[in-house]
Amino acid sequence: MTKNSLYPPLDPYSTGFLDVDDVHTLYWEQCGNPDGVPIIILHGGPGIGAFSVHRRFFDPDHYRIIIFDQRGVGRSNPFGSIQNNTRSHLVEDIEKLRTHFNISQWHVFGGSWGTTLALSYAVTYPEAVKSFVLRGVFLLEQPEIDWFLYGIQHIFPEAWERFSAYVNHEKDLLTAYYTHLTSDLPDVALSAGIEWTTYESSCASLLYRPDTPLHSDQKKTALTTGLFEAHYFKHEVISPQNSLLMQIHKIRNIPAIIIQGRYDMICPLKTAYALHKAWPEADYIVVPDGGHSSLDPAIRNRLIEATNNMRSIQG
Repeated sequence: MTKNSLYPPLDPYSTGFLDVDDVHTLYWEQCGNPDGVPIIILHGGPGIGAFSVHRRFFDPDHYRIIIFDQRGVGRSNPFGSIQNNTRSHLVEDIEKLRTHFNISQWHVFGGSWGTTLALSYAVTYPEAVKSFVLRGVFLLEQPEIDWFLYGIQHIFPEAWERFSAYVNHEKDLLTAYYTHLTSDLPDVALSAGIEWTTYESSCASLLYRPDTPLHSDQKKTALTTGLFEAHYFKHEVISPQNSLLMQIHKIRNIPAIIIQGRYDMICPLKTAYALHKAWPEADYIVVPDGGHSSLDPAIRNRLIEATNNMRSIQG
């Protein structure tokens, strides 16, 4: 491979399912070196699920790469369920996976919503975390949600106009979309999910991406992306007094790298900067030509550089 390119595609050496409560069963997979240093990947969304490309940010000779689909998404069951689906549930799921795999400590790699989970998990189980790579920081606070719903229109007015028009320019876009996304009519819920996800994906890269047709698998992911993001935005917002920033003292001794695109329109730089100020011990990298997507070349390169550098961290 060339410097900082994705590692070659690889297949899991083991896959399985883990029952985490009476409702939910998680899909998991392991790739790379079975005797390697474990690293857990926390995918974005909430609601997006894990993809094969996520395996390719890590040296497969060094890492035991563990990927899973969070509750209700991807290959986990029941698909699309928001029952028993809170941030606390997801944190406990991560710990159940660690116990299931009999791992004492692991590296934690998360992007976007994955940073929310990574930090939430670490402040609850700091002894389990060897290091972090955090990309596109999101703290699940109200100003970030307001930006997503309304602020992006100042940068991508075309995408926002379509997003807003779908619910007849309702003043409360979140409630309007949530009503559609939780509809008992499958076509209504799917259509709303596609509109929500089209809006987000159009604005996620450094360069604006006009609407592109979705194939059947993407439509399935669109439904859970819209539903789960609306669910968490509506019911799981973290108040200022409970901000994850107020708990950084629990983890500040853990090696960490924060990688943030200067022009990230989904999770703006302001949040990553606030984390940097609260956690000056963490390496803080602002990518001058980066957006939100982990596959933007400049962001991808920094992520792979970071995971390669993490190989030097000892037990």
